[in-house]
Amino acid sequence: MSAGHEQESRDAFYRDPYPLYARARRADGLTWVPEVDAWLVARDADVREVLRRAEDFSSANSLLPDVPLSEEALGVLPRGFGPRPTVVSSDGSAHHRLRVPLNRGLSAGRVAAVLPYARERARDLVDAFASGDSAELVGAYARRLPGLVIGRLIGLDAADVPLAVHGGYRAEELFFRPLSPPEQVAAAEDVVTLQHLLDGYVRDRRAHPREDLCSDLVAALAPGTGDLTLEQRHELVANLQNLLIAGFLTTSALLSTALLHLLTDREQWRLLCADPGLTPAAVEECARFDTSIQAFRRITTRPVTLAGTRLPEGAAVLVAYGSANRDERRDARADRFDIRRPPDRRHLAFGHGTHNCPGSRLARAQLGLTLELFTRALPGLRLDERYPAPSMRPTLIHRSPPALHVTW
Repeated sequence: MSAGHEQESRDAFYRDPYPLYARARRADGLTWVPEVDAWLVARDADVREVLRRAEDFSSANSLLPDVPLSEEALGVLPRGFGPRPTVVSSDGSAHHRLRVPLNRGLSAGRVAAVLPYARERARDLVDAFASGDSAELVGAYARRLPGLVIGRLIGLDAADVPLAVHGGYRAEELFFRPLSPPEQVAAAEDVVTLQHLLDGYVRDRRAHPREDLCSDLVAALAPGTGDLTLEQRHELVANLQNLLIAGFLTTSALLSTALLHLLTDREQWRLLCADPGLTPAAVEECARFDTSIQAFRRITTRPVTLAGTRLPEGAAVLVAYGSANRDERRDARADRFDIRRPPDRRHLAFGHGTHNCPGSRLARAQLGLTLELFTRALPGLRLDERYPAPSMRPTLIHRSPPALHVTW
């Protein structure tokens, strides 16, 4: 198969993975998926088993790029800071070391403290378009609020947040979307700009610590008071970049996709507007039904048997949270979107086990305040029929519509 056909096949799977998920859940054993060159782990019980057995299923390749980089782009990236293991791509004691400052920085107390700021910014964003009669919500709201909030927690100046968010999206495009060589070079230059911005914050917080996540990372990963070594800067920039991108990219997707499903099913939207008490259930259902992070990769560290399939050491598996969340064995109506479903946080939208998402509390809070604000301020919100029905972006790590045109 040509590279173009491989990309088309992969994009088709990424845009709508649910039919393949359903077939894989019914099949004996695991299902090989050539589009991702991995065994698909589709059933809830099997996904949980992989996530519990971190010693057998390593996270080292969890974010393997989908596209090769051109020589020109590879020539640009060394001007920035090189890749290093992050909390997403590490195991064992290394993972624990990287995880501890995130748990502290994203604690219930830190999230509660930032929520008044999040509500103010959410109201500002809505006020900016609510005087009209239509808007495009991804650009006007969903791609903006999470960046402002995670930027505040990290300690970024508000003026730097747009540049940081832009660089984060460009990193995703560079490694997960097919770009021409000149486009890859431009994206790589934006990533390098982001890395140098973050390096400036890292070095500043070494000299002048504050009550923010950047300071937490510096203190935890580079204890001491002397100048940071170049290797310490590489590690800190890599982990700060990962935190920043994870902090806004997946939450942006969650907000966009939640609003899409609520507005597509008008009965669900009317129920939520009539009964704000349904908001906690709506948050969990939106997260469960169409998970932002659809899947992460794992690689076996030794020969193992999973779901009756024998896997050698070094076998790649795709652990599909999005499929597990629609497993009929857990819920007979798992393929239905219903905010009246009793709230159940046991779904896998935010992972499970040692690699569960440390920012899940923050993501839930932003979706909850968004639903409260939109149902109160814009109860007549509906999809704008002047535009085609929204489709989904071809990705498993930021599942969302690229645009969401609405009117009221």
